[in-house]
Amino acid sequence: MKNIFLITKREYLTQIKKKSFVILTLLAPVLMIAFAAFITFLFKANESSSTFNVVDKSGLFVGNLKSDPSIKYVFVPEANEKALTSTLKDMDGIEGLLIIPELKDNNFDELEKNSKLLINKKIGFETKMSVVADLSRIIKQEKIKKLGISEDQIISLDKNFDLNTQNVVDNNKADSDLDFGIKSGLSMVLMYAVFMFIIIYGVRVMRSVLEEKNNRVVEIIISSVKPFELMMGKILGVTLVALTQFSIWITMSVLGAIFLNTGFSAMQKQIPGNDQSAEMIEKFDIQQMASEVSHILLDMNYPLIIFVFIVFFLLGYIFYSSMYAAIGSAVDNETETQQFTLFAIIPLMIGMYGSFTIMNNPEGPLGFWLSIIPFTSPVAMIARIPFGVPAWQIALSIFLLVISTLLMIYIAAKVYRVGILMYGNKASAKEIWKWIRS
Repeated sequence: MKNIFLITKREYLTQIKKKSFVILTLLAPVLMIAFAAFITFLFKANESSSTFNVVDKSGLFVGNLKSDPSIKYVFVPEANEKALTSTLKDMDGIEGLLIIPELKDNNFDELEKNSKLLINKKIGFETKMSVVADLSRIIKQEKIKKLGISEDQIISLDKNFDLNTQNVVDNNKADSDLDFGIKSGLSMVLMYAVFMFIIIYGVRVMRSVLEEKNNRVVEIIISSVKPFELMMGKILGVTLVALTQFSIWITMSVLGAIFLNTGFSAMQKQIPGNDQSAEMIEKFDIQQMASEVSHILLDMNYPLIIFVFIVFFLLGYIFYSSMYAAIGSAVDNETETQQFTLFAIIPLMIGMYGSFTIMNNPEGPLGFWLSIIPFTSPVAMIARIPFGVPAWQIALSIFLLVISTLLMIYIAAKVYRVGILMYGNKASAKEIWKWIRS
C-alpha cells in the first residue's frame, strides 16, 4: 500500500507540473466558450437575405405577404412577368421570381399546384421553407375568412391544449415541459463530462505506461515495486489529476456565474438601446422563467445526484483506465494502440448515444439495461439520475460495477505484469489471453 501511495504521488506531481496541464486547465473553459462563439459566428456568417420579385395574379398576397430580414418580397405588375422571366438569369440582387396564378372558384389546391418559384441561383432549404410557410399562412387565413370564422375563434382554434401533469409517486409534483428540458440539459452535461474525462484521462494512463515502457524506465521501477502496485499507482495518480482539473473548472464556473449574475445589471445600463432590450425582457417575462427554473433546480435531489456522479465517475474511470493500462503495456507504439482502444471506446459510445433515447423514457427497458451493464453504466446511470432512479437499481448498478472494476483490475494486472517487460513483439489476442490465464 505504501508503494502504491508513493507511485500515486509521483504520477500526480509529474502530471500537474507539466506545462500542458496548466495551459489546458486554465485555457480549456475559455477555449470552449470561444469555440461556441465561433460556431455561432459561422452560423450567423452563413445567413443571407434573399429578394424575390412577386407576380400576384390572385390579389390575395399583396399587402399580406410581409418581408423580413431574411426574405424580401417585391411585388411587380403582372405585365412585367415575361420580361422578368427572360432577364432573370442576368439579374443581380434578385434571387428569384415568385409567380402566383389567379384564384378560380376558390380552388386553393389549383392555386397551390400552379404557383412556382423561378430562381437564378441555389437557395437554401430553410429559405424555401420560409417562403412556403409565408404562402401557407396567408392561404390559411383566406380559407378561414371564406368559412366566416372570426379572429377570436381563430385564436381559440390555434390555442394548444395545456395538460396539467402531476406525479402521484413524487408527492404530486408538477411534471412540466420546462422541468423535462432542464433535467435533459443537466443529464447531457453530466453524461458528456464523464464520457470525455474517461476517454481523455484513460488515454493519458495508456500513454504514460507506453512512455515508461519505451524509455526502459519501467525496468528500474519494477525492481523495487510490484507491477500491480505500479499500475494502480499510475491509475490513482491520474485519477487525482482528473479530480484536480475538474475541481478547478467547477470553481471557475461558479465564480464566472457569480460574476455574470452580479455584473449583468450594471453592464446592462451601459448597453446602447437598453430600453428596447428591457421591453423585450418584459415580453418574455424573464423573472417568472428564472423563478420556475430555480424552483425546479432546488427540487432536485442534489446529494443523490452528486453521490451518483462521483461514484460512477470514479468507478467508471478506474474500470476503463485499467483497460487502457493493459493496452499500453501490451503494445510497443501508439499506432498499435488504435487496434485495441476501440474495445474501450465503443461501449462508452453505445452508452452515451443510447442515453439520448433514455431521456424520452428514463424508466424504459433500454435505460434500465444500459445503466446496469458495467460497460455502459458509468454514462447511462448518470444520464438517468436527474429524472429519478429507484434506489435498488442504483445499488445493483454500483454493486455490478464494483465487481466488474475489481475483475478488470485483476485482468489488467495480469496483462501488465507480462506485457510491460516485452519489447519488439506484437502481442496477439491469443497471447494476451494466455497472460490472463497464467
